[in-house]
Amino acid sequence: QAQLVESGGGLVQAGGSLRLSCAASGRTFNSYAMGWFRQTPGKERVFVAAISKSGGNINYVDSVKGRFTISRDNAKNTVYLQMNSLKPEDTAVYYCAARSTYYSETYYVKEHDYDSWGQGTQVTVSS
Repeated sequence: QAQLVESGGGLVQAGGSLRLSCAASGRTFNSYAMGWFRQTPGKERVFVAAISKSGGNINYVDSVKGRFTISRDNAKNTVYLQMNSLKPEDTAVYYCAARSTYYSETYYVKEHDYDSWGQGTQVTVSS
């Protein structure tokens, strides 16, 4: 399993931007498909974005399309989530997740598809 550490969360005004980073250690990073999820108090953790291990395939939840961008740098063992035009409803704890996979172009959107998780980073968007 990968060890994942998120960073980059914080407090930002509506309309602002943040970039989350997730650094991975353990097995070879480019054997993992990666994802971002978020969770608000009292609610389940939900899918935000996913990227295949090649970086060639990407998926987003509809509510963030056009505002968030997921990317990865396999040389730095890091996956990113660039978040622009932030809204108060984006406020959540954001989690990075990894899934070891044979398939280069497959991404995963369900929580149970992933086998490694970071500790989470808080993102707060004020109105």
